[in-house]
Amino acid sequence: MADDSKVFNIFGENFDRFAFPADVCRVTGGRGGEALLVFGSEKTGLIDCGMAYCGETTVKNIREALREHGRDTLDYVFLTHSHYDHMGALPYIKDAFPEVTVCGSRRCSEILIRPGARNTIKKLGTAAAELYEPERSIEIPVDGLGVDMILEDGDTVSLGKERIAAIETKGHTDCSMSYAFEPVRLLFTSESTGLIETDEYIDTPILKDYNDAMESMRKCIDYDPEYICLPHFGMLPRDYNDTYWVRFDEACRDRVEFVRQQLSMGIDNEEMAENYIKKYWDPALKEIQPREAYAINSRALIKAIIKAL
Repeated sequence: MADDSKVFNIFGENFDRFAFPADVCRVTGGRGGEALLVFGSEKTGLIDCGMAYCGETTVKNIREALREHGRDTLDYVFLTHSHYDHMGALPYIKDAFPEVTVCGSRRCSEILIRPGARNTIKKLGTAAAELYEPERSIEIPVDGLGVDMILEDGDTVSLGKERIAAIETKGHTDCSMSYAFEPVRLLFTSESTGLIETDEYIDTPILKDYNDAMESMRKCIDYDPEYICLPHFGMLPRDYNDTYWVRFDEACRDRVEFVRQQLSMGIDNEEMAENYIKKYWDPALKEIQPREAYAINSRALIKAIIKAL
């Protein structure tokens, strides 16, 4: 499995962020995106599938995990959203498991069939391959990208005695979805409600709509999960759940205040983005998120906050 030493564990060396409270297996094939295999009593579901450059390894990991559980079928893929680092390996998954049903939001379904979106996925997937495996020449496939089963907010998919519940959590994108594994009440959040990147830093990748992200946070809090799994990080300790939402809210308010102050000084968006990067970007994390990618996200976040203000 992939190991990312650049992601800091704020809960100490003895805390395993990939120790799940249910039958969930990390099958991540490489750096940059996670793939988590959920075993129900009858069926299996994959939460995201990571990047394309490591798609073959992800498939290999899935097959090994299925074999260890006495199974050979992947039944579902649940996409949290349409970004390349979360669904880039989907063509490999569908080729290996032709009967798999891909689940996602209606907006995700609409995006993945667009030629422009596919070109962007291919471009960014190629850049990731050059970053993470520069010694290999990797073709990034986009044929077969799509959603087979559209999930609306509150829909559930049966895995036997267990189920996956869809919770629409827009903000990061308009197509973002969180998923709850029930009855365990393990919530796999979307990026709309933040990421942990260092012991002092919670990222707020709100690229589309700030108010939507605040509503998504409230929906996650109201769901009252027993366990929380963050994208690009893993599990939180149970006793940290409430603290996480407080810290995410504080981080969001801090960004809003930053933008408000910049606007009051008459600083334009481009200079504001540079100031934002100087304040918030950690160069130690450049292999997780290169400065160029962070700059793109920063401009989008600033735009979303200005719209909300």
